[in-house]
Amino acid sequence: MKEKGKQRPDAAKQKKKAAGKKAKGGWPSAAPALYFECSAGISGDMAVAALIDLGADRAAIDRALGSLGVEGFTTQITQVSKHGLSVCDFAVVLDAEHENHDHDMAYLHGAGSAEAPSHHHEHHDPPSPFDVPHHDHPAAGPAHHHHEARGLADIEAIIARADMAEGAKALAQRIFFILADAEAAVHGTSIEKIHFHEVGAIDSIADIVAFAVAFNSLGIEDVVIPQISEGRGQVRCQHGIIPVPAPATSQIAMKYGLDMAILDVQGELVTPTGAAICAAVRTKRALPASFRIAAIGMGNGKRTYETSGILRVMVIE
Repeated sequence: MKEKGKQRPDAAKQKKKAAGKKAKGGWPSAAPALYFECSAGISGDMAVAALIDLGADRAAIDRALGSLGVEGFTTQITQVSKHGLSVCDFAVVLDAEHENHDHDMAYLHGAGSAEAPSHHHEHHDPPSPFDVPHHDHPAAGPAHHHHEARGLADIEAIIARADMAEGAKALAQRIFFILADAEAAVHGTSIEKIHFHEVGAIDSIADIVAFAVAFNSLGIEDVVIPQISEGRGQVRCQHGIIPVPAPATSQIAMKYGLDMAILDVQGELVTPTGAAICAAVRTKRALPASFRIAAIGMGNGKRTYETSGILRVMVIE
């Protein structure tokens, strides 16, 4: 996958320092933890970017994504300025055939129809990457290409063949299972009947595999997520317009006991992929009474809401 952009000197210095700690056998503390500060929500691309900003192994991410055998996308990793802050951006760039209109905020939130794509666009993982076959009720929205859908077993096989550590494979497969299980529950069907529509599969595979590889490369097992902040309103998915939090997001939060805070913000701040990531990696819900910060990673969100649009992940000890 292609990477573009340069880090600011201070950011590059911090990432080199963090990577050096990993190379020498670990972080300063014998038992560090990751603190996910989800005050502006969480999505797959935000989570990947934040871990890359912490010093995750970019070569391992690139190697894993390049070995998937999935076409229709490239990735870009850059430093961008967000509210005057230097943050990392991880972008899955879809080709014209696989564009998902996620950049079109009016369309995403139910106003009008999306324009036909004329060039490649970056994505922010969709409200639902899954498709449940309906013979009598076509999905709302503009006409789109029909592609072969992938079931959970197909996704697991893609991950199993990929060039990535066993721990990363296990985590990626767990995140996908959490997603599929939630979608099956909200659609009233079995997990075997849940399929990823191809656009959702490309988005989700890239984000989830990249996250799993990045997380595994940091070598930190404890993860503290006190709460995830979510918005209000409605959002468009493959089947039409649905409420926020998205049904799959709510299902994951319920089943895995994720603490949610609903902000007075119109929009989806927590995607199902973001919720599934939290459910898969969280080991603690409460921060220690006091701690030191060893490193900070900031990940950029693609959508524009009345929030910072930044996910911070800190190494604490």
